[in-house]
Formats: sequence, C-alpha cells, structure tokens
Amino acid sequence: MKKILIANRGEIAIRVMKTAQKMGIKTVAVYSKADRNAPHVKFADEAVCIGEAPSNESYLLGSKIIEVAKSLNVDGIHPGYGFLSENADFAEEVEKNNIIFIGPKSKAIRVMGSKLAAKDAVKNYNIPMVPGIDEAITDVKKAKVIAKKIGFPILIKASAGGGGKGMRIVEQEKDLESQMKRAISEATSAFGDGSVFIEKYVTSPRHIEIQVMADSHGNILHFFERECSVQRRHQKVVEEAPSSILTPELREEMGIAATKVAKACDYLGAGTVEFLMDADHKFYFLEMNTRLQVEHPVSELISGVDLVELQIRIARGEELKIKQEDLKITGHALELRVYAEDPLNDFLPSVGKLETYKLPTGEGVRVDNGFEEGMDVPIYYDPMLSKLITYGKNRDEAIQMILQAIEDYHIEGVQTTLPFGKFVFEHEAFRTGNFDTHFVKNYYSPEVLKAKTNEEAKIAAIIALKKYQEDQKVLRIPTL
Repeated sequence: MKKILIANRGEIAIRVMKTAQKMGIKTVAVYSKADRNAPHVKFADEAVCIGEAPSNESYLLGSKIIEVAKSLNVDGIHPGYGFLSENADFAEEVEKNNIIFIGPKSKAIRVMGSKLAAKDAVKNYNIPMVPGIDEAITDVKKAKVIAKKIGFPILIKASAGGGGKGMRIVEQEKDLESQMKRAISEATSAFGDGSVFIEKYVTSPRHIEIQVMADSHGNILHFFERECSVQRRHQKVVEEAPSSILTPELREEMGIAATKVAKACDYLGAGTVEFLMDADHKFYFLEMNTRLQVEHPVSELISGVDLVELQIRIARGEELKIKQEDLKITGHALELRVYAEDPLNDFLPSVGKLETYKLPTGEGVRVDNGFEEGMDVPIYYDPMLSKLITYGKNRDEAIQMILQAIEDYHIEGVQTTLPFGKFVFEHEAFRTGNFDTHFVKNYYSPEVLKAKTNEEAKIAAIIALKKYQEDQKVLRIPTL
C-alpha cells in the first residue's frame, strides 16, 4: 500500500495521515469548498476539492471520492469516523473498484448497523443482552403488551443509526404512545428508517466499551475498556481508560464477550463493542461500532499500540503480531472532546472565527487537532475542534494534568466545552468514580457553571488586588 485517501476532514484526517506518513505511505486529502484552507488539506501529499460546503454535496459523495481515488492511483481508502465510515454501500463500492477499504467488510457493517440484526447475530454466543424484544415494531398496542411484560421504565430505540436519535425513555404506560410516535418520527427523519424496538431501561447505567481488532487470519484481540459515561444528549464528551470500577475478572469477561461479538459478524479491522453496565456491575451488549472511535487515543496510550497502524497492516492482509497475553494496561488516560459549543446554552453549536487558538503542550499531553488560529468554525459539520488527551501513571495524575491543560488552552471567538470539562474533572462524583450516564442531568446546570466561574473570577480578583497592594509597599528608588 503506497497511497491512501482519507475520506474525512479535521483532526481524524490528520491523525490517520500522521501514521501513514510514519509508515512511508503517501496521503490524499479530500475537502469541501468550506475546508479549502483547513490543516488536513495542507498536511496531505495531495488534496482534491470534491464539492460544496454541505456534507451531502462533498464528504458524503461516495462515488465522487472513489472517482478521485482511482484517478490518483490510490491503493486504499480510510473513512475515519462519521460521514461514510459505517456506510455498507460505500464500503462495497470501494471493494468493487479494487480499492482496499481500511475497515471491516460491507457485510459486517450492514449487520452491526442494525441493532436488531446485531442482536440476532450474537444471540448464539452467550453474550448478556438487555431484556427486550428482537423485532422492530410500529404498533402501539403491541408495544404496550411488550412493555408491561418487560416492566417500566423502558427504552424505545431506533433500529438504525445512533447518536441518541430516535431514543426515548418511558417511565409510565400513559406516555408510551406519544413517546413511541416521536421516536418513530425522529428515526425516520434521521435515518430514513422508522423501525424501533423496545428493551428494559437500565437505571443508573454506565457506558463501557471494549476496543477490538481482528485480522484476516482468525486472530481477534481486545485492547481493554473505555469508560464513556459522561455524555450530553446521549453523546460522549469525556472518556477514560481504564474504567475506575472494573475488576481484572470483569475486564477479562467483557473482553472475551467483545471478541465473541466480533467473531459473530466475521469482523475485520478496528471496532468497538459497547456495553451497558448496571448498578450491580452486570453488563449487557448494546451495539458494535464498525469503525475507529473518536476516543481511540486513550486505548492507544494505555496499551502502547498505534491502532491506525494496525488498521492499515490488517487491510494489507498482514497477521497481527501481538498476542492477547502480551497486552497490559499501563497508566491512565483521559480525553475531553473540545467542541465549539456553549455549555451555558444547552451545548448549542457556537460558530465564529477563532481569533485566538493556542493549544496546550507538555509531557503526557496529546492534542488531536483539526483547526488553527484565524479559521472560521463552519456550521456544516460536527463542531469538534480538537481532542485533549492526557496520560499519567495513575488516574489522579491524569486528572491533574488535564485540568492544567484546560487552563493552558487559549481560545477566543467561539464558546467551547473546556469550562464544562473543568467542571467534570473537578467534581467529586467523577473523582471518586461514582457516576453514571446521568452525570450531566444529576450534577450539571448552566447556573452551577456560572456560579463556579464567578466564584473563581472573584478569588482571582482578590489575589490580584492583594498582589497589587503588596507591590505598592515596595520602596521604589527613582532613577536620575
């Protein structure tokens, strides 16, 4: 493999390019007109404009991307995450054009892209599942019968897609009909597929996922877990590895379950098996993401493995050289997704010009970044600017490092999730590990953050005044 096209933008495009460059592989960037001056365009060996700013006129044009790849004699396409990364039709089209898709086969993407098909695929592998039904329904009467049988609260979920869309928690029977209609409508709008299914809602759930990697020679490895329970709108904001609550026994059990899921769909490459864990530390299979995850850096740091390099090697047909027993957890890693969002206004996107954009540096600090000072944050795409990752010898050290790194960030022109990140890492519930996916609902509000910010500003002002008064007492001898 001599040349790779990265069918993506921003920090993940640069992340893939860095590894390709290290491996002596040339890179091709694709970009929309809105991204013509973006860092990933400058970083690549070659770059091609593929369309207008909206993603459906650029980054989602699979055929156009393949056309570019063929014209430049590209050997492989890396999809990153988002956009076309879990599009089975795109993966299939890449394969048909004799280009290597650096990811799983289209069949695995298709199976795991449907939550119901995924459940069906793994049911013979003795993997714990949340009580519920294994068929899509739209009939409210039938839903009521099922819900009574399972017991409230229940969760209505869209069979296709993710990101929290088409998802509704129903506490009581009287709310079932209206919530179901909303879920179906939202799923239809987001994914073009209104099918939903019902399962028991796990109270106080934690979101724990296992990173897996499978080659074409029958080897499947897991790279331990990531804790991803701090979320807003069912989407992750903070991730860490390892989890603070897993015992070695439970970790092994979940790792084995994850490799079985990969085996169930004849998986190839990097994937993530997501589990829900209840208050009693029982875990249940949730879904499989058939791509590289946003939060993969924390797994890389604790395992000492470049996951993108493994992806490329596996795509080339190489056998995994690592054995499961060779992998050990060393240290602790944390990640904060730095979004251009306003945490004081329901995390709504904050677009504008990056008037100041200075990133933290130092030992144990990693920033996967897709922007530079002076750039506009486009309205068309996911508003993530960068990912802040810290790595320490233990959890407490990693927390202190990330708090310092947040202070060392200097961003002006847009609002970001940095203050929210500071709030999380300083919070007692997070520091003790005693939290779940309801962290934001239970502890966070814009008012709390405002009060905290105001208090810190007051303390800083008092310190500054005290320093000024002390300076005034110093005898200054005039110079002649």
